[in-house]
Amino acid sequence: MTKAEILKKVFGYESFNKGQEETIDAILQGHDVLAMLPTGTGKSLCYQLPAYLLGGTVVIVSPLISLMQDQVEQLHILGERRVVAINSFLNRRMRGKTLRQLDHYRFIYLSPEMLGMQNIVDRLKQIKISLFVVDEAHCISQWGYDFRPDYLNIGKIRMSIGNPPLLALTATAQPEVREDIKQLLQFQYPKEFVYSIDRPNISMVVEKYEHFEEKKKRLLELVRNFQKPGIIYFSSKRLTEEFVDFLRLNGVENAAAYHGGIDQEQRILIQQQFLCGQLDVICATSAFGMGINKKNIRFVIHYHMPGQMESYIQEIGRAGRDGQESIALLLYAAGDETLPMRLIEQELPEDWQINNYDSLTNVNDSAKIMTELNITETQLRFLEYYFSAFCDHHDRAGKVIEIKNARKQLKLSKLWAMSNWIHSEECRRKQALTYFQETDQVSPDICCDICQVDRTYYFSSQKEKHRKNNQSWEWRLQKILLEK
Repeated sequence: MTKAEILKKVFGYESFNKGQEETIDAILQGHDVLAMLPTGTGKSLCYQLPAYLLGGTVVIVSPLISLMQDQVEQLHILGERRVVAINSFLNRRMRGKTLRQLDHYRFIYLSPEMLGMQNIVDRLKQIKISLFVVDEAHCISQWGYDFRPDYLNIGKIRMSIGNPPLLALTATAQPEVREDIKQLLQFQYPKEFVYSIDRPNISMVVEKYEHFEEKKKRLLELVRNFQKPGIIYFSSKRLTEEFVDFLRLNGVENAAAYHGGIDQEQRILIQQQFLCGQLDVICATSAFGMGINKKNIRFVIHYHMPGQMESYIQEIGRAGRDGQESIALLLYAAGDETLPMRLIEQELPEDWQINNYDSLTNVNDSAKIMTELNITETQLRFLEYYFSAFCDHHDRAGKVIEIKNARKQLKLSKLWAMSNWIHSEECRRKQALTYFQETDQVSPDICCDICQVDRTYYFSSQKEKHRKNNQSWEWRLQKILLEK
């Protein structure tokens, strides 16, 4: 079959979205490809379609189990059975059986951590890999240097399994991040396709309050009135639960919480209920939404400010994937910068912990080290990776402290850029595009609060009124024409 025939017969589409065909053509020509395509434009098709023309197996490195499971389910719906996600959902027996039959699969999804396991690497060396994909590739820079260092080894592993052609996909990456991706993944003469992050059908709105109680009251008003479904983002697991109870007590019944503390099966159930329209509102941490293919999300509210512009653009991009008008609204209360600053502090170990870890590098009991140093698993992964990176033991702790301080300063600079965006009086869309070093786009009528967008337009009552007005106008016109 031709590319166009597969597009229609397998995926049910008549034409490609912006950037898809160019990316697919470059892959079919054997190039390494970096593609930055806006959220909601169908990045998955860029590796799924070539799989039916290339033969062999497509290996996809994916950041989240929920994202893998969603992609597997989507392929099952299309009739594809030769697909598997190798993750903690597979027990030891099933994982062994899957590895023995690895060459049977057309699509194999793995996390960076699973990809780093030697028995999996050994099996991947024995099969024909036609394409190696890193989905949400910005995570290499965003997460790899801190709490998921396995991201930094993906390029080396790719080389060790035969150097298959590479596709890196992302929706948000500044030029320096794209360079980081290419370097760490060891691109060779890459083709690069970069499209605007702008989603003109999404209004960008910030509302400021002096106290969190005002913000809480306003949140309830918005959720009651906004056309649904929608997502509310929090930076606290505890608050996702508390606000679900708060919303339910106040008449918003079809709401659920989603965060990393909920067990995996329950998270996938909530995700599926949201996708199927059984839930109207999800109160979530940033663990929710990446790659979720729900087209009719009408609002995204941030109750807490994200720690960086990249996260904000990723998260609001989950709205309006059907092309219909949607709103992204950030609620800010004085002092909201404190929470992301605290999270930055918690992600990285303190100097004394780094110094004391140097004397524990021969201890093989991770739990004992975590107790001894009073550190989290995330901080332990940071220490393990960077201490192992220095062959020369001389002043290793000092070198790791330097790396930690550099990472902290970078994170803080991104936080202050986000804060400046919130407090600026300049068009929000224009500022966001400037952050990603894009030239100005034409501002839509529903641009942002600085450009005087009407928030009530997104209320259910206004949408229904607007729909009825259109219907009555069309009915009157038809009646006039018939009478003539």
